[in-house]
Amino acid sequence: MSEVIHNRISMFRAERGISRRELAEAVGVHYQTIGYLERGEYSPSLTLALQISQHFEVPVEAVFSLAPFARLGA
Repeated sequence: MSEVIHNRISMFRAERGISRRELAEAVGVHYQTIGYLERGEYSPSLTLALQISQHFEVPVEAVFSLAPFARLGA
């Protein structure tokens, strides 16, 4: 049984006004991969997780988690 990796990619993209395609180009993957990640249909490699968090200039734990993130403003 594979573990679900929860993420806040879409939140960080929205905050910064970055499209899936722009993020994908920045980290060297296909734009559909970003969509799969955001929907939880694909778990990133460690390298990809680090590249995404580095692109957003935040710790990897701010973007990815094994547990669901608390709702913002809750």
